[in-house]
This record gives sequence, structure tokens and C-alpha cells, in this order.
Amino acid sequence: DILSPWTGLTVPAHGVGKTTLIQKAITVLQSSGLPVDGFYTQEVRQGGKRIGFDVVTLSGAQGPLSRVGSQPLPGKADCRVGQYEVDLASFEQLVLPVLRNAVPSCGLRHRVCVIDEVGKMELFSQPFIQAVRQTLSTPGIIVLGTIPISRGKPLALVEEIRKRRDVKVFSVTRENRNSLLPDIVAVVQSSRS
Repeated sequence: DILSPWTGLTVPAHGVGKTTLIQKAITVLQSSGLPVDGFYTQEVRQGGKRIGFDVVTLSGAQGPLSRVGSQPLPGKADCRVGQYEVDLASFEQLVLPVLRNAVPSCGLRHRVCVIDEVGKMELFSQPFIQAVRQTLSTPGIIVLGTIPISRGKPLALVEEIRKRRDVKVFSVTRENRNSLLPDIVAVVQSSRS
């Protein structure tokens, strides 16, 4: 078997249950004794309305990825996706150390690095793009990540990941989200051999 460095999920829309599925997979993989690190994104709501997204590392750190905003701050690049202003500094401060420290420790053959997600907001960061490529090329790291379904202009890194021969992609929908967990866990665990 070829070591599969990326077991990915593609998601057609927000609110489909992708992050919940990632969290369940993390719990199962950790309970099986596999070292897991990384990050996931979660919605931030206020008064029942989504106002942005946060990054949460598996070590417990949390900070803003984006918030609804009208104008970029003076002197900052305009990093917007729709109504959301991306907080690049916060994102990089949380995520880059996690990706750079994903190298398997002495004595450990493999570890899982969760990257939720590689999407438009995250791709404003060139250091993130480089860190994802480095993580994918590091022996012993199995990546469990999420990428968006292509709509409109393709995202270069997303297409690069999707076209890799060592990638297994699952498409998550409301209909299949509850039945995918065993398959995802099996692919990640089989990547250890």
C-alpha cells in the first residue's frame, strides 16, 4: 500500500456537518492510539446569525479566522470572501506552528495532521500554502483535511491536492454525513501500513 498523506472531504456548502464529522474522526483516531494534531474551523454565531469563523487547534487554542466586516483596516490587504474579512494575522499565528510541528516524534511511525480547511479564506496566506505543501511531502504524516467542491474559478492548491495520486476524497452531503465516519477512519488507519 502507498502511504496516503491526504484523506480529504469535499463539501458542497456550509452547514452540512463537515466539522462535526472531522471532530468525530479525531475522537476515534485518538482513542485508537494514533497521535492527532491540527486544527478545524467553526462557525461563530451571535443572536442566531453567523458572524464569522474561528480556528480551533487540537491543543485548545482558538482565535478568529474571519468576521463580518465592512472595510479592511487601514494599511491591511483586503482579504475578503463575500461579507467576511479574513484575520490573516490571527489565522497564521494559530495554524502555522501546528503545521510546522506536525513532524512525527522519535519512535512514532505516523501521526495525523488535521487541516480543516484548505479554502478561499485560508489561501490568502502564502505561508499557509507553503506549510500545507510541506506537510503533504513529509514522510509519516497522514493528513485528514477538507477542501471545497470546485465552483467558479479553481483554487490552485485545492486542485493540486485533488489531483494527487495518493489522495482519497470523500464528498460530504447531508444524506451521507452520518455514514462516512467508519470509511474515513478506515482509510486513515490503513495509511499507517
